[in-house]
Amino acid sequence: MEALRFLDTRRTLELQREFGTPFFVYDEDILQKRAREVLAFPNPYGLVGRYAMKALPTAAILRLLTEAGLTIDASSGFEAERALAAGVAGGKIQITAQELPRNLEQLVEQGVLFNACSLGQLEYYGALFPGRDLSVRINPGLGSGHSNRTNVGGPSASVGIWHEQLDQMLTIATRHNLRISRMHTHIGSGSDPDKWVVCAKISLAIAARLPDVGTLSLGGGFKVGRMANEDTTDLLAIGQKIVPEIENFAREHGRKLALEIEPGSYIAAHCGALVCTVIDLVETSADDGYRFIKIDAGSLIFQ
Repeated sequence: MEALRFLDTRRTLELQREFGTPFFVYDEDILQKRAREVLAFPNPYGLVGRYAMKALPTAAILRLLTEAGLTIDASSGFEAERALAAGVAGGKIQITAQELPRNLEQLVEQGVLFNACSLGQLEYYGALFPGRDLSVRINPGLGSGHSNRTNVGGPSASVGIWHEQLDQMLTIATRHNLRISRMHTHIGSGSDPDKWVVCAKISLAIAARLPDVGTLSLGGGFKVGRMANEDTTDLLAIGQKIVPEIENFAREHGRKLALEIEPGSYIAAHCGALVCTVIDLVETSADDGYRFIKIDAGSLIFQ
């Protein structure tokens, strides 16, 4: 069984007596450390670190991370509302959602930023807010991940405007006098720096066709090793390989692109623990059965 990451037996029992069970407990030091790692991502012309709050949307966590210097990536209007309720300023929240929030107009009026993930979303935003700036999410045609569930780039991914539809996208933007000032890509949950560089090059080639883009977001999906035999993405290694590509782009196109990254589970995966109490033990057949350890938060099974 995996060892406790930040709780020892004594402290666990103290918390159990103080709060009863079950409950979640989080480690502030781990969260602060991860936030510093994100904000240290190599960049030649500026960086915005966003926390993908779907990984852990607890209000206290949102406040802690934004106070540490991160902003918020919300994957729905509901998440944006939750972040606002936690005290996060609207300008520090960006919505990147498959489903358009029904109250998008009200959220944007509170300063929340919007990232259009389809031609339909771009059309809808333009009708509401002609003449505004916004971000667009582009599917660059390539992704990374250990399965098709974690690969969110390429032809099998529905999220983002397909890279061959740029002319249609620009036609919609022109019709509504929209200024596309930020471009977002998200390739999936991968840890190979070379794949990130390939995707960054493709994304930069697309950004070259969007003259008002001043910020390129590489999204999240930085794999975190949850078990001892799993690797964790080296943000420094990825960033160091991408920086020369950003600098080359500046020389060729005269634009110094700021970077954005938006990890979620990379920040949150190791920071929490569920503390519960064993309430019963049950065994089945001695030959091929199981031993059940029942807890007040569910059941664990050991063979």
